Amino acid sequence: MDQWTSESDLITASSPVTLYGEFTLISNRKVRCFVNLTEKDLIVQRLASAPVGRKKVVLSLGDCVGCRAYREDDKADPSAYFAAYFYPLRKRRWMNSAPWRQRVEQCFRLAALQDPHANLEEAEKWARAVRERSARQQRLRDGVLLSSLPRPCRLMLFVNPQSGKGHALTLYNSHIQRMLNEAGVIPTLIITERQNHARELVREADLSQWDALVIMSGDGLLHEVINGLLERPDWGDAICTPLGILPGGSGNALAASIHYYSGVSQVTSEDLLLSCGFLLCNGLVSHMDLVSLHLSSGHRLFSFLSLAWGFVADIDVESEKYRHAGAARFTIGTLVRLASLRIYKGRLAYLPASKGNNMDKSVQNGAAACSTNPPSCLKVSSAPRKLLEDSCPNNTCHSNNSLKLRRLEGRSPRSATKDLPGPPDTLLPPLDQPLPSDWVLVPEEDFVLMLAMYQSHLAEDLLAAPDALLDDGVIHLFYVTAGISRRALLRLFLAMEKGAHVDTNYQHLVHAKVRALRLEPGSGKGVITVDGEVVEYGPIQAEVHRGLGRLISG
Repeated sequence: MDQWTSESDLITASSPVTLYGEFTLISNRKVRCFVNLTEKDLIVQRLASAPVGRKKVVLSLGDCVGCRAYREDDKADPSAYFAAYFYPLRKRRWMNSAPWRQRVEQCFRLAALQDPHANLEEAEKWARAVRERSARQQRLRDGVLLSSLPRPCRLMLFVNPQSGKGHALTLYNSHIQRMLNEAGVIPTLIITERQNHARELVREADLSQWDALVIMSGDGLLHEVINGLLERPDWGDAICTPLGILPGGSGNALAASIHYYSGVSQVTSEDLLLSCGFLLCNGLVSHMDLVSLHLSSGHRLFSFLSLAWGFVADIDVESEKYRHAGAARFTIGTLVRLASLRIYKGRLAYLPASKGNNMDKSVQNGAAACSTNPPSCLKVSSAPRKLLEDSCPNNTCHSNNSLKLRRLEGRSPRSATKDLPGPPDTLLPPLDQPLPSDWVLVPEEDFVLMLAMYQSHLAEDLLAAPDALLDDGVIHLFYVTAGISRRALLRLFLAMEKGAHVDTNYQHLVHAKVRALRLEPGSGKGVITVDGEVVEYGPIQAEVHRGLGRLISG
């Protein structure tokens, strides 16, 4: 695409010109340009013979990842240069296609003076102004400056070369490395060699050397990193370390969720990678919910994405044999599992979001270290998050008398997190203890699937929880009871591609917003997955910790 195509519709009267200069293009020194730098845009007017409407380009500073000034090695040439790097959204030529980010580089030559140092100082003034104003545009939301990473920024960047189709390292070298250099980000690349390699490293690492930890892989590697941080003696400080995600696996659910939260239309594959790379370079840091899970063995782990049992978990595990197909493995796995649909017996109970008002207190306690001692990279306090609007779903309101649950007599339930690292769980009694009376017991015991989501996407093309937010303190619980036909289940998953399943009346689908849940699978074989990773099969319970983690997002 010709980068000189007119974009005059982007110019706004509220963007006064604050810097102005005349330069030549580095690609063609015979072409002179007038360059205007406003608070919002870089406007380049080319002064060469060209058709009307093709002389001007307007680039939003909100799309700029970096700008630098430099001189060439030629000592006889007094010229200096400054280059700005943009990744604006462009529409494809065909209809109904989502816009994608395309790299645009603007590089200008300054040779007004014979003194090379004076030229370089002028170039550095322009580069500094572009960086400062682009940072303001990216960090400003509704009049409030959001937290951001420093520049230069030091990243510990994990790449799993085996994830997805095995192309993660190639994609990093071809797309991400240059983008990080343009943004002034200094990555230390670590190639993971085995399962739990990243978990072991972050558990022992001196985190003061890094401004953020970034993962380029599927969701499983981030699961390792989060649990490694929360296994440290200083977990309260460690979990404040901002985390970043670059899609390099098959599912890439969190990467798709971050892209979705940025308000841009859904994309996949390398387009999603460029979008997440752009958001990483912006360096905006948000709070992220984490969910504490307890297994029957007494083991505790933390999750950032999902808990699945039944149909979805089986697909996740059984589709591993189709890993070479990339994201298409889940489509293949779905069709195979539909052909032999299973019924799973078990008991499910949950605490509705409207009943978990004490959650706000538990979250404050769990994230106290981050609240009182924010990491040095969070230079500007985050914007206040909106209060959660509690509501009881129409299909989940039951009488307490029908629950057949009882509160422990004479005392409050003992915490399920005694002597365990990480924040305490205040809503969960031990797994061998009865649940409080304000929990809801699902009357059905025959299920096709149970899925608990805390992010919007279950995969790149599956918008499972369209109302989810990074830090709303809510688990989106979905379950499908027995009796649903194969055709109806297929329609449900097709609707999930656009998030339409939530607003469609599927007879056997129930959606509830909850603070905590407990699942007790029946006897027999089965699979439970957490963030796509298989965990031991048996009773499991979960509680959300609002805003416990930090995530680099848009």
